[in-house]
Amino acid sequence: MCSMRTPSFRLHWQRQSQVDTRSAHSFLISLLRGLAALQVAAAHLRSEMFPGLRELADPPLYYQILAFATAFSHQAVVVFFLISGWLVGGSLLNKLDQPGAMTAYAIDRATRLWTVLVPALCLMLAVGAVTGTVSLAQADFSAANDYSAVSFIGNLLGLQTVLVPTFADNYALWSLSNETWYYLQFPLLLVVFTGRTRLSQLVAATVLVLTAVGLPASMTVYFALWLLGALFSRARIDCTTAVRAALLLAAAAALVFLRATEGNDDLNPGLFVKHLMYSLPLLAFLASMQRPLAASPGWMRVLAPATHLLSEFSFTLYVIHVPLIKLLRHLGMQEFGRNRLVANQPADFAIYFGMLLAIMAAAYLSYLLFESHTFRIRRLLKNALRSQTRRPAIVSASLK
Repeated sequence: MCSMRTPSFRLHWQRQSQVDTRSAHSFLISLLRGLAALQVAAAHLRSEMFPGLRELADPPLYYQILAFATAFSHQAVVVFFLISGWLVGGSLLNKLDQPGAMTAYAIDRATRLWTVLVPALCLMLAVGAVTGTVSLAQADFSAANDYSAVSFIGNLLGLQTVLVPTFADNYALWSLSNETWYYLQFPLLLVVFTGRTRLSQLVAATVLVLTAVGLPASMTVYFALWLLGALFSRARIDCTTAVRAALLLAAAAALVFLRATEGNDDLNPGLFVKHLMYSLPLLAFLASMQRPLAASPGWMRVLAPATHLLSEFSFTLYVIHVPLIKLLRHLGMQEFGRNRLVANQPADFAIYFGMLLAIMAAAYLSYLLFESHTFRIRRLLKNALRSQTRRPAIVSASLK
């Protein structure tokens, strides 16, 4: 392990990323995952239920506060990328020298996505049927139809926004295409540098270049942020509390600056540097918190169970909140004759938060039914693969 040292700041490069759930940085990562999913769900619910802030001549102060507090959905997605790089990339780096590491990695990534996506896509079909958006007569194999079989399979394979639309107009699924390709590109990048043969390195480099060129430019550019997460998973920063606070303040200030200066903050290449402005101090702050949770402030230990729970179903919440919003709007029109809320009526804010709680409860139920079984499905697949690889050896031994 090497280090760079100044009087109040020391950077260590670690051979293994630290994944102990009892550490402070693991708590903070869980907190960020949960809050990022909640931010996206709250932002989309507000935009679907309330008029835009610019549409109102004199919006009340409480609506301005809500609009500002739920205005960071794209930044929340960037946080997802950083955390994904830290956890997924860091985990693969830890296991890279183990036999069958790439096969286990492929099973881990597929089960992570599909145990949530398959039931979620089925839910979207059901919501479409209930709301009258889709019928059996519309079923086809067109890549342009967001309810088609091709779109269904394409969304499972991360091809939304690349070759097919997001399934059932679930616009939140765009970022899962990024994630899927980053899951593929990262091991290819590792093989380029660590492959055992020149041929494997050449093939990996060729495929990596083809994907980088063939994918949308923004997807390729923001892979750099995912890689930063993987890089910082190997770093530990020793610094003073003042430096730690400065890092957190710098990240928050950059977030607010980006939101205040950009009306449409989609993840396009032109905004990459601005997203980097808060990503770097945030990752440095996380690296500075690699210490036991028991040695952290008491409020962190108190919040740990709730934070872990929110983090556990954050992926399900992210994937299914849009169809749930569509269903709630449909029920609002059916039962009350309206599917929008009014910004200057305080009672409608109670309805908004009630809807948000209902979405979270439904997401948690879906998590219990499906996502919570991810590790069991993963273990079954790995055991089945091991039994298949051992069978030829058993047969050949019996023939001797």
